[in-house]
Amino acid sequence: MAPSPLHRLFGSQPRTVRLDLSAAPAVPVAAGGKPWSLWSDALGTLAIRSLQVLIVVGIAAALIVGILQLTVVTIPLVLALILASAFAPVMTWLRRRGVPSLLATLLTLLAIVVLLGGVTWLIVWAVRDQWDTLATQAQEGFQKFLAWVGTLPFDIDQAQIDDWVASLGEFVTSAQFGSGAIAGVGAVANFVTGFVLMVVMLFFFLKDGPQMWAFVLRPFRGEGYTRAVRIGDKTVSTLGSYVRGTATVAAVDAIGILIGLLILQVPLAIPLAVLVFLLAFIPIVGATLAGILAALVALVAHGPVIALIVVGVVVLVNQLEGNLLQPFLMGRTMKLHAFVVLVALTVGTVLGGIVGAVLAVPLTAVAWGAVQVWDGPHTPARWARPKQADAATR
Repeated sequence: MAPSPLHRLFGSQPRTVRLDLSAAPAVPVAAGGKPWSLWSDALGTLAIRSLQVLIVVGIAAALIVGILQLTVVTIPLVLALILASAFAPVMTWLRRRGVPSLLATLLTLLAIVVLLGGVTWLIVWAVRDQWDTLATQAQEGFQKFLAWVGTLPFDIDQAQIDDWVASLGEFVTSAQFGSGAIAGVGAVANFVTGFVLMVVMLFFFLKDGPQMWAFVLRPFRGEGYTRAVRIGDKTVSTLGSYVRGTATVAAVDAIGILIGLLILQVPLAIPLAVLVFLLAFIPIVGATLAGILAALVALVAHGPVIALIVVGVVVLVNQLEGNLLQPFLMGRTMKLHAFVVLVALTVGTVLGGIVGAVLAVPLTAVAWGAVQVWDGPHTPARWARPKQADAATR
């Protein structure tokens, strides 16, 4: 081997020198200078956290604005995902019995379309010819209620009541409350487009849902992949349980209240029962509105005594389904505090109108379900775990 230039210059081979730094004293390294010290104390940490929160809130707001601008796509997407989750057990049952995937998808999709079409036809048939009468009697009942309130010994300003009524009317006819479903019904083209898009998305979710989810999970590795799989399974389980349970509860509520109204000979019993079924998909608020409408119609037809009995029937049916039927059908899937439900309903109504009110609670339940399986199949995220003292007392 030819000598290197370094060897020719010094006349000897270069040597490798190893330095032992294990015994060297530790040199403390600390942030020095005013710029670094300003961010290293408690106030600086709070400022950094506040900036991070603002960034997260800004990103979330931008996503919400984008979703609201694309409701023709986002609403059919969410509805298709919910329906696919609800009928996932049907697809699993058909596939286990050797039915080809395409045939199973077509059969399930046909069943969904027939079911939705039948419910829509029932609603139109029951309400179409009697809707004007129902609205008129509800308004008359409300006026009678206001007249009765005026006879109470309390000092109630009639002008204030009129302001409340006017504010309620403005809210119902406002753009915020009228967005979503009401605006979609008015815009026939958007409604048809959204429905067709939902059917197409539902077809692919039913047929290739697991493969599509596996494609989404490709970038994840290790614990992140396992967590994403748990969240996906929990999402499908939560949405499916919510739809199946809510539909069953709504049907039982409607049948129970219909029987009570027929026994009391309250007019417009079938349209009121249909409204009970529809409003049951809006937790807490829906049952209250249905009871108010039924009581107002009974007030006009038979007076205050029958109206109070109708209120009692509505309360009894709601208590039975809330304490017996709903826990049996949904278990802990929808175990949300009433305060959380009300906040979710308010936010959903403001952002998405009636559709937002219907979707707010299941989406909130999905988010909470993801938290519950964040660190394991039965292990919530660290910040959501109960304290040991609380767990011991349960």
